[in-house]
Amino acid sequence: LMDGLDYVLKAYPFVDGDRMGALGASYGGYMINWIAGNAPDTFKCLVNHDGGFDEFASYYNTEELWFPEYEFGGTPFENPELYDKWSPARKVNNWKTPMLVIHGGLDYRVVDTEGISTFNALQRKGIPSKFIYFPDENHWVLKPVNSQFWHESVISWMDQWCK
Repeated sequence: LMDGLDYVLKAYPFVDGDRMGALGASYGGYMINWIAGNAPDTFKCLVNHDGGFDEFASYYNTEELWFPEYEFGGTPFENPELYDKWSPARKVNNWKTPMLVIHGGLDYRVVDTEGISTFNALQRKGIPSKFIYFPDENHWVLKPVNSQFWHESVISWMDQWCK
């Protein structure tokens, strides 16, 4: 991701590297948490929708075990080193970028405690952050009124930090 961003910044002079935000959902939300800990000075703000926070906990809380077992070469008790290495929770000490966290209460792929954990880490570190919780949505925001609120909130967050 970061190599791709470096390329974009060099190849496209109209991209303003001083006013960038990063957004991601699902695996992209996990990547937002990863970016927060591994590239904390790159973006003005972040938006995390249904993203993973703690790879150990999320393994035991998801309805989809194939993905982590494939990605990490087994279970957390068989291969804890990779779960530890790739868990954004292990890099919270580096976090400093403002983040909007959005999560659905009916998400069984990435359960809501992952979003709550992300928000708690941000709040305890004093990082500007906001948590939006949709108790009636799953891994996607499907209801029109919720979708409108989602879009308005994301655009407002990006404007606040990047406009």
